[in-house]
Amino acid sequence: MSFEDEFKSFVVAIHQYLTNFDDSQLKRFLEDWPAASSKMRQVSPKHLPVLSYLPAALKAAHMNSKHIIQKLEALSPNLYWGQTYSAEDFGPDFLQRYGWTELIGQQGPIPSNQIACGFLLLGPRIEYPRHSHEALEVYIPLTHHTAWQRQKQSWVTGAAGKPRLHASWEPHAMRTADYPLLTLFLWRGGKLVQKSRIERG
Repeated sequence: MSFEDEFKSFVVAIHQYLTNFDDSQLKRFLEDWPAASSKMRQVSPKHLPVLSYLPAALKAAHMNSKHIIQKLEALSPNLYWGQTYSAEDFGPDFLQRYGWTELIGQQGPIPSNQIACGFLLLGPRIEYPRHSHEALEVYIPLTHHTAWQRQKQSWVTGAAGKPRLHASWEPHAMRTADYPLLTLFLWRGGKLVQKSRIERG
């Protein structure tokens, strides 16, 4: 099977996984999901150090998402893994344990101007500081043990497999413990390639 066929099959599996959630907010994102027959754009692969944590993410995964992580790990050498931030933003150690790949959107292999969908991977024992962006966002964590913060509220350890919605410009943060975080993300509305605004103080 070609990479294009494997990739499209993976995207179909992700869509099926997401449609199993009884979540009205998530369903609004899925309304803009591109057709499986969409023509793919050529994206050059790029590897990042954070990918070394994918096996640990599988160990920390919710049972219903293990097949997604296994497929992602198999395809990861052929995907573009990027970083929005620089060492000046959060320091060089953060960059060793942070990265994302977009599957659908204005940069990913399947073009869309309505939504972006991909994976965020954070290594263990790291904090993704409070940040915000114009686009509405849904995270679907595939792994356990991550603490989440909304605005300046107390940190809450959220369960894997539970969608987490962030409104436009709503500050939010994540903090990992001994295991990495692997989460699906979906963006809609606003600028789909925008660098998040770091919330100071």
